[in-house]
This record gives sequence, C-alpha cells and structure tokens, in this order.
Amino acid sequence: MPRPHGFRYVSHADGTVEITHHGRPAGTLRGARAEKFRAEAASGDAQLVMARWTGAYKHSNERAARDHPRNRSGRR
Repeated sequence: MPRPHGFRYVSHADGTVEITHHGRPAGTLRGARAEKFRAEAASGDAQLVMARWTGAYKHSNERAARDHPRNRSGRR
C-alpha cells in the first residue's frame, strides 16, 4: 500500500487545527482532540497521522471492491 501524501495542517491561535488533503478540507479538530493530534503528529509520521485522523486513507481493497458484482451495475 502506498504511503499517504498530500496532507497539510494549520494550527490556529484559538487552538483549532485544520487538515487539508491536496488543498481540499479534510477535517477540523478543536479542543482536546486538536491537542492530542498535534502531539501525535509531532512524534510520528505526520502524513500517516493525518490520514488516520481524517479517515482519508486507503484500505487496499479498492480494486477488489470495484470488481465485486454488486458494484458493477453501471459497467459492462
């Protein structure tokens, strides 16, 4: 599975953290969650942490799911 990339976060003076993915909003964290996120991002791989916190990461089953009969309705 490829490593997550394209995430950025901005910490604001009021403690809010805004996370973007390729320039699009992916999540906003406030209060204790924002503090916990900042601590985790500083101590590990920030890209992986942001992907996990936003839920914007691949589960490596997308190709299999695309080919499942239930998901093939529009394609022949």
